[in-house]
Amino acid sequence: MKRKGTIAIKSIVGIVLLLFVFSWVVITIGYNGFTEVLLDQYADGAFRTAKIAATYVDAKKIEVYASSHGTTAAYKSVLEKLSRACNSSGATFIYVILPDLDDYAHITFLFSTMNHKSHYTLYDFGYVRETTNDEYKEKYRKLCEGESDEELVIRDKGYIETDPHITAMIPLKGADGVTKAILCVQMQMENLTEARQTYVRSVIITLAVATVLVILGLALYFQFVLLKPIREITEEASRFAKENVSAEKKLAEKVRNRDEIGVLAASIDQMEDQIHHYVENLTQATAERERISTELTLATRIQADMLPNTFPAFPERNEFDIHASMDPAREVGGDFYDYFLIDDDHLCLMIADVSGKGVPAALFMMASMIILANNARMGKSPAEILHDTNLSICSRNREEMFVTVWLGILEISTGKLTAANAGHEYPVLKRAGGEYEVLRDRHGIAIGAIEGAGYREYGIQLEPGSTLFLYTDGVPEATDPENAMFGMDRLLDALNGDSGASPEKALESVRKAVDGFVRDAEQFDDLTMLCLKYEGRRP
Repeated sequence: MKRKGTIAIKSIVGIVLLLFVFSWVVITIGYNGFTEVLLDQYADGAFRTAKIAATYVDAKKIEVYASSHGTTAAYKSVLEKLSRACNSSGATFIYVILPDLDDYAHITFLFSTMNHKSHYTLYDFGYVRETTNDEYKEKYRKLCEGESDEELVIRDKGYIETDPHITAMIPLKGADGVTKAILCVQMQMENLTEARQTYVRSVIITLAVATVLVILGLALYFQFVLLKPIREITEEASRFAKENVSAEKKLAEKVRNRDEIGVLAASIDQMEDQIHHYVENLTQATAERERISTELTLATRIQADMLPNTFPAFPERNEFDIHASMDPAREVGGDFYDYFLIDDDHLCLMIADVSGKGVPAALFMMASMIILANNARMGKSPAEILHDTNLSICSRNREEMFVTVWLGILEISTGKLTAANAGHEYPVLKRAGGEYEVLRDRHGIAIGAIEGAGYREYGIQLEPGSTLFLYTDGVPEATDPENAMFGMDRLLDALNGDSGASPEKALESVRKAVDGFVRDAEQFDDLTMLCLKYEGRRP
């Protein structure tokens, strides 16, 4: 009895120690994992909000805003837009500051907005305060001196003035590329703090309960004869491993223990039955996977059929040549392109990129494509098409998805192209006899982001021999195994390698250059391209 008591005590102590070690590891890993994931979500949301808010502030007018004393209509209009963005995005503060460029020791508030649910003090126009600390000074310096295009401050440890929060910063640059001011978005991290505290409390409680149960269970366990039920279980497990046939008499009938040993015996009975049926279930599971694969393949074909993919697209028209391609990163994608004749003298072109990937993005893509096309066929201008499409999508956009769109209407007889851009990539244009160059057009807000957003259109005069190249961000942002991006320079080099090539050859050249750069790295985003060459009226 003394030896059994010694074994019981050692077992209890050892298991309790293992529970403490395991719980400490789980707490540490979970704590760090929660923190990292939630910080990434906060940072992503803050930078998205900052980029949207930056579209409201004209960096070329920073000096005008600074001299307005916060009273002009233009200043108030910008402030009102920033305030709406602050409340709609859930940010705590959105503010624009002018750092002291001598030593970055002070900042002056140009715009300052606060969420209506917040309880902090809002800084007035022109308020000057000392920079919080050296970390902020360094980040201001990098943004102002062009060393960085975005900076993030995380404050959730140690003594801070406010609750834990992050601050995303981006520069507001003028036409000369010089930073005129810094736009900041601050978000409180109540969810992060609450989740971590809840997690730690749950693990501690679970540890305490588990420790008590283990001690009691082991104390009872070692008070009874264990060798016989353990031997029964061991022999049955060995027999089943050789024969793979369920026993005629179940272990639960042999082992009468009403503790963990009895549960183990019943579990082995259940395991034998489950393994016995495993082959049958495996066949059914394989058939289900094949069904899902077939449905995804069909979805890929349906999406491909939605896009115009017959080339030459308009064999009866010699005024232009057009070619396009879309390669999704998954079975189905969120990119799309379209082109069609509105009438005999007007050709509509569009290319778009839906937020997200996979089936949700594909469904949103098809809805957006249909709405855009229907508006275009009604004879509306590009700006009107984007505006009306945005209204339609925002009215039923509970998932808060959005889509960037470039849309143009070409008057075939004259070569005049009227276009509008809803947050999409810059088009690339080659004038007759020249080389491909990036056309930095004016961007509007992505469709689905803000209800009632307005869009501006602009004109391009295409001469015979001019070529327009459109693409989604999957092309310049394609990455190699070292996570370097393909970039716009390589894109232009690929196009200008044979600047007189047909649209089909131009797309082939770009895709070949991307494949050569990416090599065997995984494709993370859809690759979509559209190229139009204008020839003009020919006899």
